[in-house]
Amino acid sequence: MIVTPRIRRIARTAIGLAAVAGVVVGCAGSVGGNTASEGSGEGFEYGAPQDEVAEAIADLEPVTLTFQPGASSQASPTAANALAFTKAVEKRSGGKISFNIAWGQSIAGYPEVEDALADGRIDIAYTAPIYFPDEHPMVDAYSKLTHYSESSPLVGEAVSAAMMSELGWNSEELLAEYTDKGLVPLSPLMSAGDYYTACSEPGTSLADWDGRQMRIASSAHAAIAESIGSTGVSMEYGETFEALERGTVDCTFVQPQVAGSTGIMEAAPYLGHFNGSRMTGSATGAHLAGSGFEALPLAYQQIIFDAQIDQFHGNLVSTMDAARQMVVDTNSAGGSIDGFDPAAEERIQQTEEGLVDDLIDEGRLDDDIKDQMAELADKWTGIVDELGYKDGGSLEDLDQWYQPGSVDFRPLSKRLFEDAALPHRPE
Repeated sequence: MIVTPRIRRIARTAIGLAAVAGVVVGCAGSVGGNTASEGSGEGFEYGAPQDEVAEAIADLEPVTLTFQPGASSQASPTAANALAFTKAVEKRSGGKISFNIAWGQSIAGYPEVEDALADGRIDIAYTAPIYFPDEHPMVDAYSKLTHYSESSPLVGEAVSAAMMSELGWNSEELLAEYTDKGLVPLSPLMSAGDYYTACSEPGTSLADWDGRQMRIASSAHAAIAESIGSTGVSMEYGETFEALERGTVDCTFVQPQVAGSTGIMEAAPYLGHFNGSRMTGSATGAHLAGSGFEALPLAYQQIIFDAQIDQFHGNLVSTMDAARQMVVDTNSAGGSIDGFDPAAEERIQQTEEGLVDDLIDEGRLDDDIKDQMAELADKWTGIVDELGYKDGGSLEDLDQWYQPGSVDFRPLSKRLFEDAALPHRPE
């Protein structure tokens, strides 16, 4: 769903009315009142042994933080990133940092998450800034660059996630979209996997797309849908299953973390994918800390920030596990997984390049952005290969060659953290 400022104002008004009526909408942990001064206390060097960390936090009081991940429950295929993150923080802190986890967006939906982080109802959250292009123009612009890497189901996901994350960390403009609101980016640009199309009827030719109603998640998808003769319908993914079931929409653009965790393939079991590249639009999410983060002791801030190594690992595990479930669900529903008709794929690729050219002409992206993306793709393709990550087959048989949780992405994540995130570590 693409959310306008008017929708955000309506959401904020509703929050205010609830507060006036005395409705308790939730509360955060002990962040705000934990220390006498912001970021007080001694920190520790990145990579310090555990005994040095224990010494740095020996005199600190325990805190409990409210964390709202993106997954619907602990059992969801997309819960791996939240579980890896919280486990890493709790272990590194010796249990002094613990979490109240609000699964299923039980405190705030996407239109409200940033407000809830700012006012302290949530301490840390996953959110989808791509839904708010007016408030996050750089996220919107960068989401249109995700087709500059290969589309293979494991290597392609690893390369794309790393290169887009580095791009986000290197952009002061993108980081300011969070910091100007008093929020702290922990992972400023995240991917939930490549984009596919899921439809209630088969067909990936231009004739098949003509006249279809397509659920879209970003401004890029609106342009893509129009280019192939379809009509874009904006809505959050939580509404998509019923819309497909009722026939309100015929198809949806979908990522593995959504397709494999919502049962959507039951209603739209015909999956379409590009044959040689990725579809644009996949850098959609962010992992953010709220207004109380900088009031935490410095060592606690560093523990949470360093745990992004495990969070990035978990996010790739979530993508892979959910992609496998997506394939299982497609087969169970009697559907199919098909490459796009060449003419339709070429039309979409031309549209994607046109979107990038427009952003360059508008001055929203650097003139050499395509060269930058090629360099990032080459860099991370080489690193992924060097670290030994391989595809064991194709998307169509992913359920046969990939087992849930079977790949450790921490070596890749550590390299990414040190190359891109480390300069932003709290000090």
